[in-house]
Amino acid sequence: MKTPFHPQWLSLHSNIDTSKWLEEVASGRVLDVGCAGAGAKNSLHKSCEYIGLDYPSTAIAMYKTLPDVFADGGQLPIKDACIDTVLLLEVLEHIADAQSVVAEIHRVLKPGGSLLLSMPFLYPIHDAPYDYQRYTPYGLQHILRLNGFDVNWIKARNQGFSTVGLLATISCADAVLSSLKKKSWTAIFIPLLVLAIPIINITTWAFSFFPDSEMIAGGYSVEARKKMN
Repeated sequence: MKTPFHPQWLSLHSNIDTSKWLEEVASGRVLDVGCAGAGAKNSLHKSCEYIGLDYPSTAIAMYKTLPDVFADGGQLPIKDACIDTVLLLEVLEHIADAQSVVAEIHRVLKPGGSLLLSMPFLYPIHDAPYDYQRYTPYGLQHILRLNGFDVNWIKARNQGFSTVGLLATISCADAVLSSLKKKSWTAIFIPLLVLAIPIINITTWAFSFFPDSEMIAGGYSVEARKKMN
């Protein structure tokens, strides 16, 4: 992903630096819901106590990892108000009952505790068949407030041309793979598609000097807190 020849190169050029965000905001006992390979742990301050949690079929079958806790996000085996920070990074789209998970996160957080959430918006279906929904910023705000959170901010990632370019390069890569898999005559265009990927990446990145568009976003990052009452 570090060169323009990768279909998802533009996803690295987000206006949200997730690693820096986690290091600055996450504190105390940190619960990473849907931790996958526990990559977020490396971004936390050394004073944090990290707990990685994931569902067995996801962690073992999909990511070949061993989290600290196996559990369903909608039924967390954790007592009330004992967590300082919850991470829910690129996970909410994979949860069939998002409402129950947000409610459980609220339950286990201490009053004033933080929820750091990110999820895609304009992005292809992935990890199928466990890809259930996308939320607009208004939908995210609604579900969080409904469950007792104060929303500090919601920020878009990969806005405008970056999102359009990212979808285009992923489509090129998908067309290459589909042509090869189906042994289609369209395989003759594979060299053109491969060449198109760095051209699209560099061109759309160059257009980043235009003001960001709030109408088009590849995803959102959210910082919310459990009310103190």
